[in-house]
Amino acid sequence: MSATTYKDVWNLDVFFKGGSDSPELQEHLTHTAELIELFQTRVNNWTPANSPEDGKYLQELLLDFEETGKKLRQAGAFVGCLQAQNIHDEKAYNLDAQVTGLSASFQTALGALDNQLTKIDDNVWKQLLADGPLEELSFVLTERRSRAKEKLSKEEEALVNALGVDGYHSWGQLYDLIVSKIKVSFTENGEEKQLSVGQAFNKFSSSDRSLRSTVFAGWEKAWGDQADILAKTLNHLSGFRLNVYKKRGWDEVLKEPLSINRMKKETLETMWTVISENKQKLVQYLERKAKLLGLEKLSWFDLDAPYGTTETKVSYQEGAEFIQQNFALFGEKLAAFAKMAFEKQWIEAEDRPGKAPGGFCTSFPESDESRIFMTYSGTPSNVSTLAHELGHGFHSFAMKGVQHLNRNYAMNVAETASTFAEMIVADASVKNAKDEDEKLALLDDKIQRTVALLMNIHARFLFETRFYEERKQGPVSVERLNQLMLEAQKEAYCETLDEYHPLFWASKLHFFITGVPFYNFPYTFGYLFSLGIYAQALQEGKGYEEKYIALLRDTASMTVEDLANKHLQVDLTKKDFWKKAVDICLADIDEFLELTEGK
Repeated sequence: MSATTYKDVWNLDVFFKGGSDSPELQEHLTHTAELIELFQTRVNNWTPANSPEDGKYLQELLLDFEETGKKLRQAGAFVGCLQAQNIHDEKAYNLDAQVTGLSASFQTALGALDNQLTKIDDNVWKQLLADGPLEELSFVLTERRSRAKEKLSKEEEALVNALGVDGYHSWGQLYDLIVSKIKVSFTENGEEKQLSVGQAFNKFSSSDRSLRSTVFAGWEKAWGDQADILAKTLNHLSGFRLNVYKKRGWDEVLKEPLSINRMKKETLETMWTVISENKQKLVQYLERKAKLLGLEKLSWFDLDAPYGTTETKVSYQEGAEFIQQNFALFGEKLAAFAKMAFEKQWIEAEDRPGKAPGGFCTSFPESDESRIFMTYSGTPSNVSTLAHELGHGFHSFAMKGVQHLNRNYAMNVAETASTFAEMIVADASVKNAKDEDEKLALLDDKIQRTVALLMNIHARFLFETRFYEERKQGPVSVERLNQLMLEAQKEAYCETLDEYHPLFWASKLHFFITGVPFYNFPYTFGYLFSLGIYAQALQEGKGYEEKYIALLRDTASMTVEDLANKHLQVDLTKKDFWKKAVDICLADIDEFLELTEGK
């Protein structure tokens, strides 16, 4: 047992005292605005001479880039934490708009910098990157230069960024505002209750089917009542994005997300093909689960239902200690990191009203710290989520000492460390189960995540690709959005469900995120990629931690295909790697089917 009792609320005062009223934060934002302006001026004053002198000036600009970027990220992370801990903090929403404006200005300055890089002669460019301080940044700088060549002129991109504050990002902010006001009504024991969407969502993991069903009816009505406004929001957001793509001459809607995730379309297609070819076991699991619940078929609101009636409760303290113990079996550094995060109050886990739904990990680069947000109510799934977010934090921690510009890893590999940490804890939970019923409940919880990543995310991907193609022709109606979602869910779940969630396009935040397009397939990539690494870790034992850290440190300075080739000696465009990763998931289902045979 730990001698320390861990608090389940985070400490944000170490960054800026006073929350959304913080004078320190306002000073920080003012200073950041000045730095952005100065950076923009320095970029504008640079006319590449196509000589070695360009290297010296570029190095100075990159130092400014680093300092300004860190300050902006520090403020953005803080404001994101304020919004999450209290969805009614109106001042935090105003601060978010302020940070968004600064980010747009910074992006404009970076666009101008990238544009300047395109003016450097190819031979001079190679010489600049051949040795010296710029050599270790060669991948990320060449990437920026290549992307800039495919964009509009400096002035046009600046205009896109400026108009995007109110014409693009504001639609994402409007979505957050609408969701914060939605209440889900349902009656329990004759009493009418009003739940926030986060509270309502948690009810879908209840063992009481009538409760799940009742909440789902209220859930559908709540989202349905706002569907016209949310459809307008989604149409305008996607319309802006598509217009920008069209002006740049990009026909393929996946061009940007694939570029951001540093992966080939071939890799993505191979991954989905292997998943589609191996869904039969998932179907068997869903059919068995239905039978165990006494149903013909599962409905959407049954997917997160726990197995059995004995709900294991794990206190926050017990969960924290269990995570540390099992991280230690993998490696000392991962365990030490988790211990520090718990002791220094890096985690906001208290179960209270007014918090945003979901969980995340965000980094504060100026402080070299992270913060984790979730709502911990004592379920085994909460323990896994906590381990998952700690994995994200460890990824940032592992990159200490890496050049700041080489730390900007994409979402697909960002999900690798988190899923890896989650797997350690989920596997340990199953192994340490006190009896068969608990083992089955934990196995079921683990398989639910597999279903979510290989079926739910697949449905999101199918919906979004088809929606964007239709959106090119004009706005898409609520009825058509519902139809597209229903078709995608039926295909992704192989028609195994009785009732679906056609309004999922409205209830899922990920479709409304403006920072990253196609916020779906990277989750599945990260999950399966981490399983491949996890298989190697199990094979090699405790000494694998150093190799694992070496892989994490490279995640932002090469393509995922090169990363896999260098550290795992595999080709991601071929089916073999993906098949092995999927097989690891399916082994859990085999065990579940075997243990529930005849039940």
